[in-house]
Amino acid sequence: MMVSKSCANLFDMGSDDAVDFHQTIKSLPRVMTAPGIVTDADGITGSDEDSKTSTSVFRDRKIIVANFLPLHSSKDQMNGKWCFMWDEDSLLLQLKDGFSSDTEVLHVGSLKVDVDVSEQEEVAQKLLEDYKCIPTFLSPDLQKKFYHGFCKQQLWPLFHYMLPICLVKGDLFNRSLFQAYVSANKIFADKVVEVINSDDDCVWVHDYHLMLVPTFLRRRLNRVRLGFFLHSPFPSSEIYRTLPVRDEILRALLNADLIGFQTFDYARHFLSCCSRMLGLNYESKRGYIGLEYFGRTVSIRILSVGVHIGRLQSVLNFPDTISKVQEIEQRFKGKKLLLGVDDMDIFKGISLKLLGLELLLERHPKLRGEIVLVQIVNPARSMGKDVKEAREEAICIAERINLSYGAPGYDPVVLIDNPLPFYERIAFYVAAECCIVNAFRDGMNLVPYEYIVCRQGTEEMDKCRGVGLELPHTSTLIVSEFVGCSPSLSGAFRVNPWSVEDVADALYKATDLSESEKQLRHEKHYRYVSSHHVAYWACSFAQDLERACKDHYNRRCWAIGFGLGFRVIALSPSFRKLSFNHIISSYKKTHRRAIFLDYDGTIMPEASINKTPSADIISVLNNLCSDPNNTVFIVSGRGRTSLGEWFAPCEALGIAAEHGYFIRWTKATEWESSSNVADAYWKKITEPVMRLYTETTDGSCVESKESALVWHHQYADPDFGSCQAKELLDHLENVLANEPVVVKRGQHIVEVKPQGVSKGLVVKKLVGTLVNSGKPPDFVMCVGDDRSDEDMFESINIMSSSNLFPAVPEVFACTVGQKPSKAKYYLEDTGEVIRLLQSIATVSTQKHKITHNQVSF
Repeated sequence: MMVSKSCANLFDMGSDDAVDFHQTIKSLPRVMTAPGIVTDADGITGSDEDSKTSTSVFRDRKIIVANFLPLHSSKDQMNGKWCFMWDEDSLLLQLKDGFSSDTEVLHVGSLKVDVDVSEQEEVAQKLLEDYKCIPTFLSPDLQKKFYHGFCKQQLWPLFHYMLPICLVKGDLFNRSLFQAYVSANKIFADKVVEVINSDDDCVWVHDYHLMLVPTFLRRRLNRVRLGFFLHSPFPSSEIYRTLPVRDEILRALLNADLIGFQTFDYARHFLSCCSRMLGLNYESKRGYIGLEYFGRTVSIRILSVGVHIGRLQSVLNFPDTISKVQEIEQRFKGKKLLLGVDDMDIFKGISLKLLGLELLLERHPKLRGEIVLVQIVNPARSMGKDVKEAREEAICIAERINLSYGAPGYDPVVLIDNPLPFYERIAFYVAAECCIVNAFRDGMNLVPYEYIVCRQGTEEMDKCRGVGLELPHTSTLIVSEFVGCSPSLSGAFRVNPWSVEDVADALYKATDLSESEKQLRHEKHYRYVSSHHVAYWACSFAQDLERACKDHYNRRCWAIGFGLGFRVIALSPSFRKLSFNHIISSYKKTHRRAIFLDYDGTIMPEASINKTPSADIISVLNNLCSDPNNTVFIVSGRGRTSLGEWFAPCEALGIAAEHGYFIRWTKATEWESSSNVADAYWKKITEPVMRLYTETTDGSCVESKESALVWHHQYADPDFGSCQAKELLDHLENVLANEPVVVKRGQHIVEVKPQGVSKGLVVKKLVGTLVNSGKPPDFVMCVGDDRSDEDMFESINIMSSSNLFPAVPEVFACTVGQKPSKAKYYLEDTGEVIRLLQSIATVSTQKHKITHNQVSF
């Protein structure tokens, strides 16, 4: 069994015991027992009516999987019992408002407290019955390595563009931490498998902590409806490619049906990584982005998270909130209150924000005594020296500003670094004239949205504050351009947080805005936030997941790969492996046979450096050609010179070179061409254009054939090469509009060739010639491996169902490798193709010997 180096001991990494991927799933009503075949788990079968009856009782179920459950946990000191209550401010709880009222929502995740092993079963039962939560109890050591280790020390910094470039920091890649990450992800996946009822259940996995869960789930449940949403940024390929397990994580994510991102930038970075590291291309169709991955279309969705309007409004109406607002307004009466709310995190830019304020007060003395920045610092989510240094730096700068520009009874900076109740934070939102979010890298940051909703207020809040209903609501936002919510806030002052001058200028503009300008900006933002709330986000994601999964039962699924390289190939229901016995049986019964074989990737491995056919290939082709009932052709894109030299020992072999532009029936016959080779004026137009693009695109080259010109960009930068190919295609289509040629874009190529030249057309021509000469084949076999061979398969399939043949022939269109194809059959690799040819050649040889002996007798 071949396993990638980074997953060499995956089966030992999944848990303390060996990982058993093939464990029977008793709780599931249906499981995969063969590729693409779904049966009852207990072997009980029933009629279609029974199926309809049984499935109709299932409720719509959503299984939300996240690192932590949306619960508050505490232990009663009197009786020692665990107590739980919903965390009303958790996004994972609020998103259920986006589902229909009859949807059953289950949560899978860890508790934020350690539960003794002896209590875990009781706690799990209580959580399932009372809250429909399924806890994943990770051991303290595993939790430390998984969350505080791999997630916070390696993934979190990397996804926020921080590279481990200093050895003394001790934050280089640690394989034992990754093993813990794998183990934890498998535990989460196992818990999902325990509660999932059917393939109709939807599983929604959240954030970077659980990026491997899709692989573990897809392995157990090939047709699971699986969505993943990344709440953090996704870095550019130059950053992400430094991760030693980069391919494993990408492939794991691609086992989801739908992957969601906060912004197009994050989605673009992910797509670029898939292109550069996995060679995958994406398409945008009618507004939806899709990645083709082994026959499955993985949908990509850009969808910003919203806030829960109702929850914020209910907190605004709390008496404690109203009282706190009045207290804050009285405390800062006569001053313009600026607000910052950030986690204590090295990426939040708190120090840069304070430096911007310091520069503002230095440049504009009149603002001293008039403005106050209240900076609320939420507790750090991770531990480490960097976080401690960031906190000390922020305190030092704040003290310096207060010392330099403060006065008795006035501090320009009020730093609150102790935990605040939610209602107090809401009160500061209401009282602040301006909110500034200055993070230099952030994903989901809902502070600006919360601020806008709170500034809109409620009737109750306005009444208690003595604000007239006729007075307009206002708000001012300063937002870092590197924050995920920035694109949606077009009325905010966008700043580069690294530029202290930029921040200072934005602060000055914010304090100098007219009331009407503040009102216009606020109304614009509130329209967006109030319509793109958390329920809208959840509903949109759920609908997109349904759309992404609609073809699940129209495809046959094949599971391949080991460890984190596992994936599911989705193919047509009629697509199956070519049985040697079946084709040999048909071969024996038929009398006139046409056999068409591609060369590269079909009988010659793509990875082979020496492309000259081996003695085995020459031998098997000669044996096939020795049967007078066989017509055998090599149909290739290669030139006639090289093919003629390579297959010189095959006297009776036909060759269709350059996709059929040149045809030779046997070695003794002359080459035929589909048009006059000398008439190639279009080449004089095409070649200079291709040379121009070659000069400006490193890694590209031009291949000149007798019938075609091909521009290759396989070794160019993937993004730039693809961009240049598109430009070249447009350029050539314009300059060659009146020429008898076609311009086509293929896998890493742009090709110009005469009209009417393709493998499909040449096969149609060759078969037509056989029919017209009175030798219609009753057996047609066509084997190829790439996109150009699909034309051949399509042509064969169309001809077989037409009235071209006197009798319907046996047709075997076969591709090499399990992948989406117009062929009905597949063979694993070139080795299997050669073995098949040898098997049917043996039949011809035996027939020839029997016939020869009978004649001699």
